[in-house]
Amino acid sequence: MMLEQEITAPNGVVYIQPTGLFINNQWVKSSNGQTFASINPATEAEIVSVYAATTDDVDVAVQAARTAFEGDAWQSIVGTARGALLWRLAELIDREKNVLATIEAMDNGKPYSSALGDVDEASGVLRYYAGWADKHYGQTMETSRTKVTYTVREPKGVCGQIIPWNYPLAMAGWKIGPAIACGNTVVLKAAEQTPLSVLYLANLVVEAGFPPGVVNIINGYGYEAGAALVQHPEVDKVAFTGSTATGRQIMKMASATLKDLTLETGGKSPLILFADAEIENAVKWAHYGIMGNMGQICTATSRIFVHEEIYDVFLHKFLAYIAKTSIVGDPFDANTFHGPQVSKAQHEKILAYTEAARSEGATILTGGDIPAARPDNKGFFVAPTIIGNVTEEMSVYREEIFGPVGVLVPFREEKEVIRMANNSEYGLAAALCTRDIARAHRVAGKIKTGMVWINFNQPSDYRVPFGGVKQSGIGRELGQAALEAYSHLKSIHINLD
Repeated sequence: MMLEQEITAPNGVVYIQPTGLFINNQWVKSSNGQTFASINPATEAEIVSVYAATTDDVDVAVQAARTAFEGDAWQSIVGTARGALLWRLAELIDREKNVLATIEAMDNGKPYSSALGDVDEASGVLRYYAGWADKHYGQTMETSRTKVTYTVREPKGVCGQIIPWNYPLAMAGWKIGPAIACGNTVVLKAAEQTPLSVLYLANLVVEAGFPPGVVNIINGYGYEAGAALVQHPEVDKVAFTGSTATGRQIMKMASATLKDLTLETGGKSPLILFADAEIENAVKWAHYGIMGNMGQICTATSRIFVHEEIYDVFLHKFLAYIAKTSIVGDPFDANTFHGPQVSKAQHEKILAYTEAARSEGATILTGGDIPAARPDNKGFFVAPTIIGNVTEEMSVYREEIFGPVGVLVPFREEKEVIRMANNSEYGLAAALCTRDIARAHRVAGKIKTGMVWINFNQPSDYRVPFGGVKQSGIGRELGQAALEAYSHLKSIHINLD
Protein backbone atom coordinates (compact mmCIF):
# COMPACT_ATOMS: atom_id res chain seq x y z
CA MET A 1 0.00 0.00 0.00
CA MET A 2 1.22 3.49 -0.86
CA LEU A 3 1.75 6.24 1.70
CA GLU A 4 -0.81 8.50 0.05
CA GLN A 5 -3.88 8.14 -2.12
CA GLU A 6 -5.96 10.48 -4.25
CA ILE A 7 -9.49 10.76 -2.88
CA THR A 8 -12.58 12.16 -4.56
CA ALA A 9 -15.00 13.17 -1.81
CA PRO A 10 -18.80 12.99 -2.19
CA ASN A 11 -18.93 16.77 -2.71
CA GLY A 12 -16.48 16.56 -5.60
CA VAL A 13 -13.39 17.76 -3.74
CA VAL A 14 -10.28 15.94 -4.92
CA TYR A 15 -7.26 15.81 -2.63
CA ILE A 16 -4.25 13.68 -1.66
CA GLN A 17 -4.82 11.71 1.55
CA PRO A 18 -1.75 10.61 3.56
CA THR A 19 -2.12 7.04 4.82
CA GLY A 20 1.07 6.45 6.80
CA LEU A 21 2.52 7.22 10.20
CA PHE A 22 3.95 10.73 10.50
CA ILE A 23 7.21 10.38 12.43
CA ASN A 24 10.13 12.82 12.41
CA ASN A 25 8.48 14.85 9.62
CA GLN A 26 8.39 11.81 7.35
CA TRP A 27 5.70 9.36 6.25
CA VAL A 28 6.43 5.73 7.05
CA LYS A 29 4.59 2.42 6.94
CA SER A 30 3.84 0.45 10.07
CA SER A 31 6.62 -1.96 10.96
CA ASN A 32 4.53 -5.05 10.21
CA GLY A 33 2.45 -3.52 7.43
CA GLN A 34 -0.84 -3.70 9.34
CA THR A 35 -3.65 -1.37 8.27
CA PHE A 36 -7.26 -0.60 9.03
CA ALA A 37 -10.01 0.93 6.94
CA SER A 38 -11.63 4.31 7.52
CA ILE A 39 -15.36 4.07 6.78
CA ASN A 40 -17.72 6.79 5.58
CA PRO A 41 -20.57 6.46 8.13
CA ALA A 42 -23.10 8.02 5.74
CA THR A 43 -22.54 5.41 3.02
CA GLU A 44 -20.89 2.52 4.92
CA ALA A 45 -18.25 2.46 2.18
CA GLU A 46 -14.50 2.36 2.77
CA ILE A 47 -12.79 5.69 2.11
CA VAL A 48 -9.22 4.47 2.38
CA SER A 49 -7.03 2.24 4.53
CA VAL A 50 -4.30 3.69 6.72
CA TYR A 51 -1.32 2.12 8.43
CA ALA A 52 -1.80 1.13 12.09
CA ALA A 53 1.10 1.64 14.46
CA THR A 54 2.57 -1.27 16.40
CA THR A 55 4.26 -1.03 19.77
CA ASP A 56 7.58 -0.77 17.91
CA ASP A 57 6.25 2.10 15.80
CA VAL A 58 5.13 3.95 18.91
CA ASP A 59 8.63 3.54 20.32
CA VAL A 60 10.14 5.05 17.16
CA ALA A 61 7.74 8.01 17.35
CA VAL A 62 8.47 8.60 21.03
CA GLN A 63 12.21 8.41 20.49
CA ALA A 64 11.88 10.95 17.67
CA ALA A 65 9.99 13.26 20.02
CA ARG A 66 12.58 12.73 22.77
CA THR A 67 15.48 13.46 20.45
CA ALA A 68 13.75 16.59 19.20
CA PHE A 69 12.93 17.77 22.71
CA GLU A 70 16.51 17.46 23.90
CA GLY A 71 18.10 18.69 20.68
CA ASP A 72 19.54 22.13 20.08
CA ALA A 73 17.16 22.85 17.21
CA TRP A 74 14.13 22.86 19.51
CA GLN A 75 15.77 23.95 22.77
CA SER A 76 17.12 27.08 21.08
CA ILE A 77 13.68 28.17 19.86
CA VAL A 78 12.29 30.74 22.29
CA GLY A 79 8.62 31.30 23.00
CA THR A 80 8.16 34.00 20.38
CA ALA A 81 9.43 31.67 17.66
CA ARG A 82 7.23 28.82 18.87
CA GLY A 83 4.30 31.20 18.69
CA ALA A 84 5.21 32.05 15.11
CA LEU A 85 5.14 28.36 14.19
CA LEU A 86 1.68 27.91 15.71
CA TRP A 87 0.44 31.04 13.95
CA ARG A 88 1.76 29.80 10.62
CA LEU A 89 0.08 26.43 11.15
CA ALA A 90 -3.21 28.22 11.87
CA GLU A 91 -2.86 30.16 8.60
CA LEU A 92 -2.30 26.95 6.66
CA ILE A 93 -5.36 25.35 8.27
CA ASP A 94 -7.40 28.34 7.13
CA ARG A 95 -5.98 27.99 3.64
CA GLU A 96 -7.03 24.34 3.53
CA LYS A 97 -10.37 24.95 5.22
CA ASN A 98 -12.60 23.46 2.53
CA VAL A 99 -10.49 20.33 2.17
CA LEU A 100 -10.25 19.77 5.93
CA ALA A 101 -13.99 20.29 6.43
CA THR A 102 -14.68 17.89 3.56
CA ILE A 103 -12.49 15.24 5.19
CA GLU A 104 -14.18 15.73 8.58
CA ALA A 105 -17.68 15.44 7.09
CA MET A 106 -16.76 12.36 5.05
CA ASP A 107 -14.79 10.55 7.77
CA ASN A 108 -16.90 11.52 10.79
CA GLY A 109 -20.38 11.97 9.31
CA LYS A 110 -21.05 15.43 10.69
CA PRO A 111 -22.67 18.01 8.42
CA TYR A 112 -20.19 19.91 6.27
CA SER A 113 -21.42 23.21 7.75
CA SER A 114 -20.53 21.97 11.24
CA ALA A 115 -17.17 20.70 10.03
CA LEU A 116 -16.33 24.19 8.78
CA GLY A 117 -16.82 25.41 12.34
CA ASP A 118 -14.48 22.72 13.63
CA VAL A 119 -11.76 23.91 11.27
CA ASP A 120 -12.21 27.47 12.57
CA GLU A 121 -11.93 26.11 16.12
CA ALA A 122 -8.64 24.40 15.31
CA SER A 123 -7.02 27.46 13.76
CA GLY A 124 -8.46 29.76 16.43
CA VAL A 125 -7.07 27.77 19.34
CA LEU A 126 -3.63 27.60 17.70
CA ARG A 127 -3.61 31.38 17.29
CA TYR A 128 -4.63 31.77 20.93
CA TYR A 129 -1.69 29.70 22.14
CA ALA A 130 0.62 31.35 19.64
CA GLY A 131 -0.01 34.52 21.60
CA TRP A 132 0.69 32.80 24.92
CA ALA A 133 3.96 31.18 23.84
CA ASP A 134 6.17 34.04 25.10
CA LYS A 135 3.96 35.17 27.99
CA HIS A 136 3.96 32.20 30.36
CA TYR A 137 6.13 33.51 33.17
CA GLY A 138 7.48 32.43 36.51
CA GLN A 139 7.70 34.70 39.58
CA THR A 140 10.25 36.23 41.91
CA MET A 141 9.81 35.96 45.70
CA GLU A 142 11.43 38.02 48.42
CA THR A 143 12.67 35.51 50.99
CA SER A 144 15.75 37.27 52.38
CA ARG A 145 17.96 40.28 51.68
CA THR A 146 20.80 37.89 51.00
CA LYS A 147 18.92 35.60 48.63
CA VAL A 148 17.24 35.81 45.25
CA THR A 149 14.47 33.30 44.75
CA TYR A 150 12.46 32.82 41.60
CA THR A 151 10.46 30.28 39.62
CA VAL A 152 10.53 29.41 35.94
CA ARG A 153 8.01 27.55 33.82
CA GLU A 154 9.55 24.59 32.03
CA PRO A 155 7.98 22.16 29.55
CA LYS A 156 7.00 18.68 30.70
CA GLY A 157 8.90 16.99 27.88
CA VAL A 158 7.41 14.39 25.52
CA CYS A 159 3.61 14.49 25.54
CA GLY A 160 1.50 11.53 24.49
CA GLN A 161 -1.84 12.84 23.28
CA ILE A 162 -4.88 10.72 22.42
CA ILE A 163 -7.77 12.46 20.70
CA PRO A 164 -11.39 11.30 20.21
CA TRP A 165 -13.41 10.73 17.06
CA ASN A 166 -16.18 13.29 17.63
CA TYR A 167 -14.07 16.42 16.95
CA PRO A 168 -10.79 15.14 15.49
CA LEU A 169 -9.28 18.33 14.11
CA ALA A 170 -10.53 20.61 16.88
CA MET A 171 -9.24 18.25 19.58
CA ALA A 172 -5.86 18.07 17.85
CA GLY A 173 -5.71 21.85 18.08
CA TRP A 174 -6.72 21.81 21.75
CA LYS A 175 -3.82 19.52 22.55
CA ILE A 176 -1.07 20.57 20.17
CA GLY A 177 -1.51 24.31 20.84
CA PRO A 178 -0.66 24.53 24.55
CA ALA A 179 1.89 21.71 24.39
CA ILE A 180 3.95 23.47 21.73
CA ALA A 181 3.47 26.92 23.28
CA CYS A 182 5.14 25.58 26.43
CA GLY A 183 8.03 24.01 24.51
CA ASN A 184 7.07 20.32 24.62
CA THR A 185 7.20 17.79 21.81
CA VAL A 186 4.21 15.65 20.87
CA VAL A 187 3.20 12.17 19.79
CA LEU A 188 -0.48 12.41 18.94
CA LYS A 189 -2.62 9.34 18.29
CA ALA A 190 -5.68 9.78 16.12
CA ALA A 191 -8.89 7.88 16.82
CA GLU A 192 -9.10 4.75 14.69
CA GLN A 193 -12.60 5.75 13.52
CA THR A 194 -11.51 9.16 12.19
CA PRO A 195 -7.79 9.40 11.34
CA LEU A 196 -7.94 11.24 8.04
CA SER A 197 -8.16 14.95 8.84
CA VAL A 198 -5.35 14.80 11.40
CA LEU A 199 -3.12 12.98 8.92
CA TYR A 200 -3.77 15.74 6.40
CA LEU A 201 -2.82 18.24 9.12
CA ALA A 202 0.60 16.57 9.42
CA ASN A 203 1.74 17.84 6.02
CA LEU A 204 0.82 21.35 7.14
CA VAL A 205 3.06 20.88 10.19
CA VAL A 206 6.01 20.38 7.84
CA GLU A 207 5.01 23.31 5.65
CA ALA A 208 4.71 25.55 8.72
CA GLY A 209 8.38 24.88 9.51
CA PHE A 210 8.24 22.69 12.62
CA PRO A 211 11.56 20.89 13.17
CA PRO A 212 11.53 17.09 12.70
CA GLY A 213 10.23 15.14 15.68
CA VAL A 214 8.44 18.03 17.38
CA VAL A 215 4.99 16.90 16.22
CA ASN A 216 4.45 13.23 15.40
CA ILE A 217 1.05 11.83 14.42
CA ILE A 218 0.21 8.13 14.40
CA ASN A 219 -2.78 5.94 13.70
CA GLY A 220 -3.47 2.77 15.59
CA TYR A 221 -5.78 0.79 17.79
CA GLY A 222 -6.25 1.95 21.34
CA TYR A 223 -5.42 -1.42 22.85
CA GLU A 224 -2.10 -1.50 20.97
CA ALA A 225 -0.79 1.92 19.95
CA GLY A 226 -2.67 3.83 22.65
CA ALA A 227 -1.56 1.49 25.41
CA ALA A 228 2.05 1.57 24.21
CA LEU A 229 2.04 5.37 24.16
CA VAL A 230 0.58 5.69 27.67
CA GLN A 231 3.03 3.21 29.16
CA HIS A 232 6.16 4.33 27.33
CA PRO A 233 8.85 5.31 29.87
CA GLU A 234 10.02 8.24 27.70
CA VAL A 235 6.57 9.86 27.68
CA ASP A 236 6.38 12.50 30.41
CA LYS A 237 2.74 13.53 30.11
CA VAL A 238 -0.43 11.94 28.78
CA ALA A 239 -3.47 13.92 27.68
CA PHE A 240 -6.57 11.94 26.76
CA THR A 241 -10.09 12.77 25.65
CA GLY A 242 -12.56 9.90 25.46
CA SER A 243 -14.66 7.55 27.52
CA THR A 244 -14.51 7.26 31.29
CA ALA A 245 -13.81 3.53 31.05
CA THR A 246 -10.76 4.15 28.87
CA GLY A 247 -9.67 7.00 31.13
CA ARG A 248 -9.62 4.62 34.09
CA GLN A 249 -7.45 2.18 32.15
CA ILE A 250 -5.07 4.98 31.20
CA MET A 251 -4.70 5.98 34.86
CA LYS A 252 -3.77 2.42 35.74
CA MET A 253 -1.26 2.09 32.92
CA ALA A 254 0.31 5.51 33.55
CA SER A 255 0.69 4.87 37.28
CA ALA A 256 3.71 2.63 36.77
CA THR A 257 5.81 5.66 35.85
CA LEU A 258 3.74 8.30 37.71
CA LYS A 259 3.00 10.21 34.53
CA ASP A 260 1.34 13.60 34.63
CA LEU A 261 -2.24 13.22 33.35
CA THR A 262 -4.97 15.33 31.85
CA LEU A 263 -8.14 13.30 31.35
CA GLU A 264 -11.34 14.64 29.83
CA THR A 265 -13.80 11.79 29.97
CA GLY A 266 -17.55 11.15 29.94
CA GLY A 267 -20.60 13.11 30.95
CA LYS A 268 -24.32 12.89 31.59
CA SER A 269 -24.98 16.58 31.84
CA PRO A 270 -28.22 18.12 33.14
CA LEU A 271 -30.21 21.00 31.64
CA ILE A 272 -32.58 22.62 34.14
CA LEU A 273 -35.51 24.66 32.83
CA PHE A 274 -37.18 26.67 35.58
CA ALA A 275 -40.76 27.89 35.39
CA ASP A 276 -39.67 31.41 34.46
CA ALA A 277 -37.47 30.24 31.58
CA GLU A 278 -38.02 31.96 28.23
CA ILE A 279 -39.64 29.04 26.41
CA GLU A 280 -38.42 29.65 22.88
CA ASN A 281 -34.87 30.09 24.11
CA ALA A 282 -35.14 26.98 26.28
CA VAL A 283 -36.40 24.92 23.34
CA LYS A 284 -33.54 26.05 21.11
CA TRP A 285 -30.82 25.30 23.64
CA ALA A 286 -32.38 22.03 24.76
CA HIS A 287 -32.34 20.91 21.14
CA TYR A 288 -28.77 21.95 20.50
CA GLY A 289 -27.64 20.48 23.82
CA ILE A 290 -28.59 16.94 22.85
CA MET A 291 -28.91 16.94 19.05
CA GLY A 292 -25.80 18.93 18.16
CA ASN A 293 -23.12 16.76 16.48
CA MET A 294 -25.68 13.92 16.51
CA GLY A 295 -25.46 13.86 20.32
CA GLN A 296 -21.81 12.86 20.12
CA ILE A 297 -20.65 15.52 22.59
CA CYS A 298 -19.17 14.77 26.00
CA THR A 299 -20.99 17.77 27.48
CA ALA A 300 -24.35 16.89 25.86
CA THR A 301 -27.21 17.87 28.18
CA SER A 302 -28.97 14.54 27.84
CA ARG A 303 -30.96 14.85 31.09
CA ILE A 304 -33.50 17.64 30.63
CA PHE A 305 -35.28 18.68 33.83
CA VAL A 306 -38.41 20.75 33.18
CA HIS A 307 -40.48 22.51 35.84
CA GLU A 308 -43.94 20.99 35.98
CA GLU A 309 -45.60 24.39 35.35
CA ILE A 310 -44.11 24.59 31.86
CA TYR A 311 -43.63 20.88 31.12
CA ASP A 312 -46.58 20.43 28.75
CA VAL A 313 -46.02 23.58 26.72
CA PHE A 314 -42.29 22.95 26.57
CA LEU A 315 -42.80 19.36 25.42
CA HIS A 316 -45.16 20.43 22.65
CA LYS A 317 -42.81 23.11 21.34
CA PHE A 318 -39.71 20.96 21.82
CA LEU A 319 -40.99 18.03 19.78
CA ALA A 320 -42.19 20.39 17.06
CA TYR A 321 -38.77 22.08 16.97
CA ILE A 322 -37.00 18.72 16.67
CA ALA A 323 -39.26 17.67 13.81
CA LYS A 324 -38.59 20.95 12.00
CA THR A 325 -34.89 21.38 12.70
CA SER A 326 -33.28 17.94 13.05
CA ILE A 327 -33.30 17.14 9.35
CA VAL A 328 -31.59 13.79 8.84
CA GLY A 329 -29.59 13.36 5.68
CA ASP A 330 -26.40 13.50 3.65
CA PRO A 331 -23.68 15.45 5.51
CA PHE A 332 -22.96 17.36 2.30
CA ASP A 333 -26.58 18.46 1.84
CA ALA A 334 -26.92 22.08 2.98
CA ASN A 335 -30.29 21.29 4.60
CA THR A 336 -28.92 18.51 6.81
CA PHE A 337 -28.66 19.15 10.53
CA HIS A 338 -28.37 15.52 11.60
CA GLY A 339 -25.85 13.21 9.99
CA PRO A 340 -25.04 9.57 10.83
CA GLN A 341 -23.40 8.27 13.98
CA VAL A 342 -19.68 7.72 13.58
CA SER A 343 -19.67 3.92 13.29
CA LYS A 344 -21.74 0.78 13.16
CA ALA A 345 -20.76 -0.05 16.74
CA GLN A 346 -21.93 3.35 17.98
CA HIS A 347 -25.13 3.03 15.95
CA GLU A 348 -25.95 -0.35 17.50
CA LYS A 349 -25.10 0.85 21.00
CA ILE A 350 -27.52 3.78 20.78
CA LEU A 351 -30.37 1.65 19.44
CA ALA A 352 -29.76 -0.85 22.26
CA TYR A 353 -30.28 1.96 24.79
CA THR A 354 -33.60 2.99 23.25
CA GLU A 355 -34.77 -0.61 23.28
CA ALA A 356 -33.70 -0.92 26.93
CA ALA A 357 -35.72 2.22 27.74
CA ARG A 358 -38.83 0.62 26.24
CA SER A 359 -38.30 -2.59 28.18
CA GLU A 360 -37.79 -0.66 31.42
CA GLY A 361 -41.13 1.12 31.01
CA ALA A 362 -40.09 4.50 29.60
CA THR A 363 -42.02 6.20 26.79
CA ILE A 364 -40.39 7.04 23.47
CA LEU A 365 -41.82 10.48 22.70
CA THR A 366 -40.08 10.74 19.34
CA GLY A 367 -37.49 8.72 17.45
CA GLY A 368 -35.97 5.67 19.06
CA ASP A 369 -35.14 3.87 15.86
CA ILE A 370 -33.57 4.18 12.43
CA PRO A 371 -35.04 7.13 10.47
CA ALA A 372 -37.48 6.19 7.74
CA ALA A 373 -35.68 8.40 5.22
CA ARG A 374 -31.98 7.63 4.76
CA PRO A 375 -29.84 8.43 1.73
CA ASP A 376 -29.88 5.24 -0.37
CA ASN A 377 -31.05 3.34 2.74
CA LYS A 378 -27.44 3.29 3.90
CA GLY A 379 -25.55 4.84 6.78
CA PHE A 380 -25.43 4.63 10.55
CA PHE A 381 -28.34 6.98 11.15
CA VAL A 382 -30.37 7.19 14.37
CA ALA A 383 -33.54 9.23 14.58
CA PRO A 384 -33.41 12.13 17.07
CA THR A 385 -34.89 10.62 20.22
CA ILE A 386 -36.60 12.00 23.31
CA ILE A 387 -37.77 9.72 26.11
CA GLY A 388 -40.32 10.42 28.85
CA ASN A 389 -41.56 8.58 31.96
CA VAL A 390 -37.96 8.04 33.01
CA THR A 391 -36.85 7.17 36.52
CA GLU A 392 -33.43 7.76 38.06
CA GLU A 393 -32.66 4.03 38.06
CA MET A 394 -33.02 3.60 34.29
CA SER A 395 -29.92 3.13 32.16
CA VAL A 396 -30.92 5.97 29.80
CA TYR A 397 -30.93 8.31 32.80
CA ARG A 398 -27.67 7.16 34.35
CA GLU A 399 -25.35 6.08 31.54
CA GLU A 400 -23.62 8.10 28.84
CA ILE A 401 -25.19 7.14 25.50
CA PHE A 402 -23.20 9.49 23.29
CA GLY A 403 -25.96 9.83 20.76
CA PRO A 404 -29.07 11.90 19.98
CA VAL A 405 -31.04 10.55 22.95
CA GLY A 406 -32.38 12.84 25.67
CA VAL A 407 -34.64 12.14 28.63
CA LEU A 408 -37.30 14.53 29.95
CA VAL A 409 -37.89 14.66 33.71
CA PRO A 410 -40.41 16.99 35.41
CA PHE A 411 -39.61 18.63 38.75
CA ARG A 412 -41.33 20.92 41.26
CA GLU A 413 -38.78 22.32 43.73
CA GLU A 414 -35.31 23.83 43.29
CA LYS A 415 -33.84 21.64 45.99
CA GLU A 416 -35.28 18.56 44.31
CA VAL A 417 -33.84 19.31 40.90
CA ILE A 418 -30.40 20.10 42.30
CA ARG A 419 -30.39 16.68 43.97
CA MET A 420 -31.45 14.97 40.73
CA ALA A 421 -28.94 16.89 38.66
CA ASN A 422 -26.13 15.84 40.99
CA ASN A 423 -27.31 12.22 41.11
CA SER A 424 -24.70 11.07 38.61
CA GLU A 425 -21.20 9.67 38.67
CA TYR A 426 -20.32 12.33 36.09
CA GLY A 427 -19.67 16.02 36.58
CA LEU A 428 -18.57 17.57 33.32
CA ALA A 429 -21.11 20.30 32.53
CA ALA A 430 -24.59 21.62 33.25
CA ALA A 431 -26.93 24.26 31.88
CA LEU A 432 -29.94 26.10 33.23
CA CYS A 433 -32.51 28.59 31.97
CA THR A 434 -34.12 31.17 34.25
CA ARG A 435 -34.83 34.88 34.33
CA ASP A 436 -33.97 35.02 38.05
CA ILE A 437 -30.28 36.00 38.17
CA ALA A 438 -30.02 35.27 41.90
CA ARG A 439 -31.34 31.77 41.33
CA ALA A 440 -28.98 31.31 38.39
CA HIS A 441 -25.92 32.06 40.53
CA ARG A 442 -27.25 30.04 43.46
CA VAL A 443 -27.98 26.90 41.47
CA ALA A 444 -24.77 27.18 39.43
CA GLY A 445 -22.86 27.13 42.69
CA LYS A 446 -24.60 23.96 43.88
CA ILE A 447 -24.29 21.90 40.71
CA LYS A 448 -21.29 19.56 40.97
CA THR A 449 -19.74 20.05 37.56
CA GLY A 450 -16.70 21.70 36.04
CA MET A 451 -18.76 24.06 33.86
CA VAL A 452 -22.21 25.66 33.95
CA TRP A 453 -24.01 27.54 31.16
CA ILE A 454 -26.79 29.97 32.06
CA ASN A 455 -29.48 30.77 29.46
CA PHE A 456 -27.52 29.06 26.70
CA ASN A 457 -25.88 25.69 26.15
CA GLN A 458 -22.75 23.95 24.89
CA PRO A 459 -20.50 26.58 23.27
CA SER A 460 -16.97 26.31 24.65
CA ASP A 461 -14.39 29.03 24.23
CA TYR A 462 -10.68 28.32 23.92
CA ARG A 463 -9.96 31.22 26.26
CA VAL A 464 -11.91 29.52 29.09
CA PRO A 465 -10.85 26.40 31.03
CA PHE A 466 -12.67 23.20 30.02
CA GLY A 467 -13.00 20.08 32.17
CA GLY A 468 -14.99 18.24 34.81
CA VAL A 469 -15.12 16.64 38.23
CA LYS A 470 -16.01 13.20 39.58
CA GLN A 471 -15.83 10.57 36.81
CA SER A 472 -15.63 13.24 34.11
CA GLY A 473 -11.89 13.66 34.32
CA ILE A 474 -8.81 15.23 35.84
CA GLY A 475 -7.33 18.61 35.02
CA ARG A 476 -8.34 21.31 32.57
CA GLU A 477 -7.81 22.05 28.91
CA LEU A 478 -7.99 25.44 27.17
CA GLY A 479 -7.35 28.88 28.55
CA GLN A 480 -4.34 29.66 30.70
CA ALA A 481 -5.08 26.48 32.66
CA ALA A 482 -3.82 24.35 29.77
CA LEU A 483 -0.42 26.07 29.94
CA GLU A 484 -0.16 24.99 33.55
CA ALA A 485 -1.03 21.45 32.48
CA TYR A 486 1.81 21.37 29.94
CA SER A 487 4.52 22.95 32.10
CA HIS A 488 5.92 22.64 35.57
CA LEU A 489 7.37 25.12 38.03
CA LYS A 490 11.02 25.00 38.94
CA SER A 491 12.14 26.97 41.99
CA ILE A 492 15.64 28.48 41.96
CA HIS A 493 17.39 29.80 45.12
CA ILE A 494 20.49 31.99 44.86
CA ASN A 495 22.57 32.82 47.89
CA LEU A 496 24.14 36.30 47.62
CA ASP A 497 25.91 36.25 50.99
